[in-house]
Amino acid sequence: MNAQNTRNAQSAHRARSALGRYGETLAARRLTQDGMTVLRRNWRCGRTGEIDIVARDGDALVVCEVKTRRAGPFQHPMEAVTAAKADRLRGLAERWLQEHGGAPPGGVRIDLVGVLLPARGAPVVEHVRGVA
Repeated sequence: MNAQNTRNAQSAHRARSALGRYGETLAARRLTQDGMTVLRRNWRCGRTGEIDIVARDGDALVVCEVKTRRAGPFQHPMEAVTAAKADRLRGLAERWLQEHGGAPPGGVRIDLVGVLLPARGAPVVEHVRGVA
């Protein structure tokens, strides 16, 4: 890869990262507005993966995946959690519980927040509870 291609790839990665951070900020705001308490953002578990948002909803722990997309011909953000992704999120939730004192009385739930950024107008933020 030549130097120009490397710079272009790095620039594209920074843009995707910024888009993801923006979507996660909107998602955290939405969860808070829905009465949840955000406990942690971007919790990493070694090379296993990352939980975008860990939150508390009453006495339940919520592991929340956030998918942000620009409006266009791409997959809708709410279609982004595959069976493999759901399995990985369940495994990450187990690791969180091991490191943070076990399951709360209300158990654990996996939610998805999809953020769609139209070319014009306000972002559309959708929250679906219990996707996996």
